[in-house]
Amino acid sequence: MTYEVELKFPLTNTATVEALRQRIAVLGAQPSQPLDQRDIYFAHPSRDFAQTDEVFRLRCVGVENFLTYKGPLVDQVAKTRREIEVPAASGQTAREQLLEMFASLGFREVRDVVKRREPFHLRWQDRDLEVVIDNVRDLGWFAELEIIAEDSDRNTARECLVALSQELNLGKSERRSYLRLLLEKDGAA
Repeated sequence: MTYEVELKFPLTNTATVEALRQRIAVLGAQPSQPLDQRDIYFAHPSRDFAQTDEVFRLRCVGVENFLTYKGPLVDQVAKTRREIEVPAASGQTAREQLLEMFASLGFREVRDVVKRREPFHLRWQDRDLEVVIDNVRDLGWFAELEIIAEDSDRNTARECLVALSQELNLGKSERRSYLRLLLEKDGAA
């Protein structure tokens, strides 16, 4: 079973963002094409995801659509949780049909999270990981460090990310999700 092990950090301004880009470039990070992502989060009809600490979303990247389930957090330091993501049919029509299907099943749209994501691949401490710089609408800039790890490797993955965050001088991590931060900002959480 694989887990997403992640640390997230707020970035205070564009100068901080540019400094991070330079620091990861020095470490050999390879940039990928920036992406515009829209994540539509859903409430389950018979259980409270806020209480169970689960996530169900539809991620839209251009014409591509992905369904994602994230299980409860299993770590007190990093955001570590089981993640299952599957591609769905592409295109706006398929997206509308998925939304109609979820509504028919009793799922309710909670909120959209819209962001511009700059992904980078980095080899650090003999591990492949992803560094992303996100500009989240209505929230601002964030950096995320992420490793996909097997259950038996979660602690080592977390330690690797903590060491990288210290090397990058990222400061204190933010455990709340973008969704939670936006709901709190909206006064809905």
